Amino acid sequence: MPGVTKEQIARAKEWDLLSYLQAFEPQELKKCGGREYRTVTHDSLKISNGKWNWHSRGIGGRTALDYLIKVRGMDFVSAVETLCGERGAAVWTPSEAPRVEKTEKLFILPKENRCGTAAVSYLLGRGIDADVISRCIREGILYESRQYHNCVFVGKDSAGKARYACLRGIYGSFKKDVDGSDKRYSFSLPSAHKDSSCVAVAESPIDALSVASLLKMQGEDWTKNHYLSLGGTAPRALLRFLHDHPAITHVSLCLDNDRAGLSGMGKIREALREDAGLSRRITVIADNPPPCAFGKDYNELLVQKNAARCAFVNREKAQAGKDSGIEK
Repeated sequence: MPGVTKEQIARAKEWDLLSYLQAFEPQELKKCGGREYRTVTHDSLKISNGKWNWHSRGIGGRTALDYLIKVRGMDFVSAVETLCGERGAAVWTPSEAPRVEKTEKLFILPKENRCGTAAVSYLLGRGIDADVISRCIREGILYESRQYHNCVFVGKDSAGKARYACLRGIYGSFKKDVDGSDKRYSFSLPSAHKDSSCVAVAESPIDALSVASLLKMQGEDWTKNHYLSLGGTAPRALLRFLHDHPAITHVSLCLDNDRAGLSGMGKIREALREDAGLSRRITVIADNPPPCAFGKDYNELLVQKNAARCAFVNREKAQAGKDSGIEK
């Protein structure tokens, strides 16, 4: 490695973040219970059990080296040298941060297939309502790719420019974000009402559309809400979406009912508290994971609800046949 030796790298990796901050930046540490600490600069950056996690950004690590690179923005060599100065790391300040030129991948949407029936059939098979699918197609946020016939879910910025896309295979479990996607602008289905005050937040596009489909199934006006996919559990897409939609005051967290989803809801709450503007504006943050009895996510719930409805309709038809004497 140019600039540093293997021995220096090994020594640098010996530093855990808590030891580093205790030795050289004790003013940056604040104890928040038991053996857990947080940093003063970033309230949601917690240190516990030899690991650190910056919850509001969805990043973490074990070593001080990880911290200096991911949080402080230092390049690898500078971070190693900082940690190896006779174990007397110079206290780093933002003005000293080296500027690192990053080569960004070009964002190009996959070519669209002229006929999207395969993707539509796949989504109908997952229980997504036909009207919900049609609206996505009209909004230009859903189509079928020419190659491989994947579902393409498109995320746009406030100016309507595509900034993100994710692929969902219709023949298997393939999932992938398109190279160069900006996850701050993840897939969303906007409300039909410009001043809508509510956004339903899910982990994936199919889960977000499942929430809309379930509301329609219940006879509610599903078009009055915004629907947002996070592309995971990190809050960055939600923070961007809320800043772009100032009328929103109600956030419904429809993440998966599993460890990652429940933890993600806590991180989202924390991120909203840390944002001064949003913490004043957002009046309701509701945790709405699907009931455990129906599976871990909203698509599993939707599939089961659809199956139950079909079974009910078939029973009613059979009963009507018996009552009319036309029994088969």
